[in-house]
Amino acid sequence: MKFKKQLALLLATVLMIGLLAACGTSGKEEDKRTAGNKDKKVLVMGTSADYPPFEYVETSKSDEIKGFDIDIAKAIGKKLGYEVQVKDIDFNSLVPALENKSIDFVISGMTPTEKREQSVDFSDIYYTAKNMIITTQDSKIKTVEDLKGKTVGVQLASIQETLATDLDKTKDLGMKVEKRNRIPEVVQEMSTGRFDAVIMEDTVAKGYLKDNKELVGYLIESGEEEAGSAIAFQKGSKLTDQFNAELKKMLENGEMEKLIIKWFGGNATE
Repeated sequence: MKFKKQLALLLATVLMIGLLAACGTSGKEEDKRTAGNKDKKVLVMGTSADYPPFEYVETSKSDEIKGFDIDIAKAIGKKLGYEVQVKDIDFNSLVPALENKSIDFVISGMTPTEKREQSVDFSDIYYTAKNMIITTQDSKIKTVEDLKGKTVGVQLASIQETLATDLDKTKDLGMKVEKRNRIPEVVQEMSTGRFDAVIMEDTVAKGYLKDNKELVGYLIESGEEEAGSAIAFQKGSKLTDQFNAELKKMLENGEMEKLIIKWFGGNATE
């Protein structure tokens, strides 16, 4: 009987050692899987990749999101020691994504407005552009006044949506403002005759004018200083000051100028 008790005790001890060893191995394997990731600094950037040359996908070549904004974000991320992961999100969902903290910052040709500043913080302006009316060659639309009674397309939640609404009210145009999630959708609607014209940023419009000779564009002279584009962050984020410091350096050392020349072919910061 004594022998059986000793044998049972021995088997229990061996089993316990085996279990402890297995747990130790499992922990080590987990450590191996997470090793290298604990100290890895990653920032998730939100953008609406339908706005060339700011951010877009050249589907014929790859699924990579590239553009002026992407280069800026990755350059600053590298200087601050971060890897930047880019997430494609509809423009009207970018601010909510920051609010629910599913992304760390937004760079997507976004203009600071009073409404947006209630929800997010903005960096300094890094690029200034103007707005254009894009229409077809046979439309006879050349000025804002020519939009009277017309159907005008804009990107949902964009500064151009606000501009179109304001123009309609202040000039009593009686025009219908139609909104779509993506710029290509807006242009397609116009090309098929559903919209009479589209309002978009001039640097983006240039790409469509170059690729489609049936389209023409006219600058909207507002008589006011253009607001420009800035980077958006979560409220109170420490990244705002960090990015601002790097933006300032890029503007002073000529790095921003090189990116502007690369993507736009000239200086558009003034």
